[in-house]
Amino acid sequence: MKKLKLLNERIVSRINTNLKEFDFDVSRFVKNTIEYEKLAKFYCFYGITAYHPIDFKFRNASMAGSYFLGKCFVNQSIVYKSDIRGDELKRKGDIMDKDHPLPLAEDETIVIYGSLLYKTLVHSNSHNLETPEEFTIRNTVSAHYANIHGSTMAGCFLGPFATVDLMNLHSCIIGEFSYIQAGEFFHKKIGPGVIHVESDQFSFKYRYKKNVIDKYIGVNEDFQPRGLIYNFVRKKESEYEKLFEVVDMPPVDAPESSAVNRYAVIKGDTRIGENVLISQGAFLDNAHMGNGSNAQENTYIIDSQLIGMNVTAHGGKIIHAKIGQKTFVGFNSFLYGKEDAKLTIGKNCIVMPHTIIDIKQDLSIPDYCIVWGYISCEKDLETHLIPIDDLMALNGELKTGRMVFSGNGQNFVEGFSRRIEAILTANGAYCDYDEDLRGHAQEGQQISFNTLQPYPEGDDKGLYPSIRILP
Repeated sequence: MKKLKLLNERIVSRINTNLKEFDFDVSRFVKNTIEYEKLAKFYCFYGITAYHPIDFKFRNASMAGSYFLGKCFVNQSIVYKSDIRGDELKRKGDIMDKDHPLPLAEDETIVIYGSLLYKTLVHSNSHNLETPEEFTIRNTVSAHYANIHGSTMAGCFLGPFATVDLMNLHSCIIGEFSYIQAGEFFHKKIGPGVIHVESDQFSFKYRYKKNVIDKYIGVNEDFQPRGLIYNFVRKKESEYEKLFEVVDMPPVDAPESSAVNRYAVIKGDTRIGENVLISQGAFLDNAHMGNGSNAQENTYIIDSQLIGMNVTAHGGKIIHAKIGQKTFVGFNSFLYGKEDAKLTIGKNCIVMPHTIIDIKQDLSIPDYCIVWGYISCEKDLETHLIPIDDLMALNGELKTGRMVFSGNGQNFVEGFSRRIEAILTANGAYCDYDEDLRGHAQEGQQISFNTLQPYPEGDDKGLYPSIRILP
């Protein structure tokens, strides 16, 4: 395992160089996270379909327990139990930006170089005009259950359950449970529990109280996660490991128009409607998935009903809840109803990314509302909810509780609405067997997996031999 340890040391050295201005030593996280024997225990797998370009190349890399789809290149990196999902990468000839109408010279590729991704989700196509053919993650460490969604980055550290969405980062630290979608950041340190959504037209900012973050997803002195959300996820991890121990899984009862990934956990009285997408790493137990709904990677839908056309973004958790038609539940949100304290959310609502709703009594959220932050009872809705129509009419500044919004509310709402529609369309929620409306739910029905193993012994133990998979 000599070479694997040397690779890890090189990754740490590169990232510490990028972050030296913050006096931040990433080795404090890495040395208490990486268990070298586990890096040699699990295989990785590469999905092959008739709809996605096939090109998977890696060298001097360890990829235990990870899932890859689409064009991917991994070099001098450790990718552990991560989902690298390239089903929305741009294709040769695509136009990236209407203001820069040059078509791509070749298919876009996810490039992971000099990085450690630990139980991380990587998805979507990047928006970096400087490297249109590459979705790059360089010299970066990403901690437990972070999301890198359409974001290129170099020299960064992402804390546990952090999300970086549709932007570019250079030499930045993003604290645990923070969600950032703000264009481009250079040499910034973002604290824990920050929700920051910003464009030229608006700004939405919220920050959790320290005691709330410490309770739900704090970190100890070695930057290891702790708290209620982490404990909830950790208790379910053994269910996923069982999926690696079985070659053939019994089929899940689902309509022909829906896709249930072989590496999703399906338990109890789970019912799946038409045009539903269940991604790898999803966990469903007594879940009723209405037509056109989806459960993306690292989502948990337990004892809950999604009425239909629902988007549950990466890492969303829904327990003992009923979610109305076309309601969006954002990244890493934690909707924690109880058997004797049900949560009901109306139709056409937006649950902002990284929202925590943890209740002890029944709670209902009306139709056409936006909610955010920490909600534990009905009184909290006074400062954590706004009707969508009210926000649409706002052009200025609004301060309520710990949230500050400034700018054009209509642009904010319409931006979310367009994105929700784009996700539903991409996932095939509107498919009626019209070829033009097919999406991931239809294209992911027939998928095969190449399983790849690392060296089992010697100096190379835990590393994978250099391989390229082509059509």
